[in-house]
Amino acid sequence: MIIKNNSIKTITIETLETIVGAFIMAIATSLFLLPNQLSSGGFSGIATIFYYFLKIPMGTTILAFNIPFFLFAWYKLGKTFVMKSVIGTTTFSISIDMLDKLTPLTQDRFLACIYGGIIIGLGTAIILKANSSTGGSDLISMLVREYNPNIRTSNVIIIVDTIIVGLNVLFFKEVEIGLYSAIAIYLMGKMIDIVFEGVYFTKLVIIISNKSQEISQEIGEKIRKGTTGLFGKGMYTNEHKTILMCAASRGDVSRVKQVAKKIDPKSFIIIANAREVVGLGFKK
Repeated sequence: MIIKNNSIKTITIETLETIVGAFIMAIATSLFLLPNQLSSGGFSGIATIFYYFLKIPMGTTILAFNIPFFLFAWYKLGKTFVMKSVIGTTTFSISIDMLDKLTPLTQDRFLACIYGGIIIGLGTAIILKANSSTGGSDLISMLVREYNPNIRTSNVIIIVDTIIVGLNVLFFKEVEIGLYSAIAIYLMGKMIDIVFEGVYFTKLVIIISNKSQEISQEIGEKIRKGTTGLFGKGMYTNEHKTILMCAASRGDVSRVKQVAKKIDPKSFIIIANAREVVGLGFKK
């Protein structure tokens, strides 16, 4: 019974998150992108063409295009996912047509692609975190992967969005539309990354030295950072060494480097971005 109640609670929360995310996406679309003939890819791009050339409400077009894909997804991706996605798509479509009656927040295409891309990325990230979708290219990519798991989801989305943005350029006969839309799509992707991974990227410091023990001890005492020793072998010198690995914040990286260089000026140091670190002293 407890498991069932937790499941219902999870689905309810994810459904509410889907609705909120869809409404945020609608704000970006109706008040920034659509008035400036810009596209964020997916079926929104096709709906923009129908909106301007056939005077069909954008939300109606998006909903109509998604229906056949939801029917396929019902059997391939599961009923819970499809139900949440239908709710998300319906909310997105209705909200777009409602907000379309309001005055656009800007007629400047550059501002529209910047703010539109960021806001729609925020809404999309909320929906993805809820294990849902609003249809379009991401739903198509999921269906394609069901038939061919070797195909990368990102590749399918990029191909679909590129084709749709290309159609917008073709119909509106303005290359600028494609250029600004590309900026919006890029910012949308970056915003999704920020929501999922945060803005505080951690650095991974790898230190190769003959004085690993001293360096490790100094880092622990002076910077209060733990290090991990890994077995290593220099393929040129054929020497065995202990390689230190340390996850550190941006502010601590320079201090770790100074400690290593102070103890062993000949130490070899590699500093790389760690997209996410989970554990003691970092995210739980």
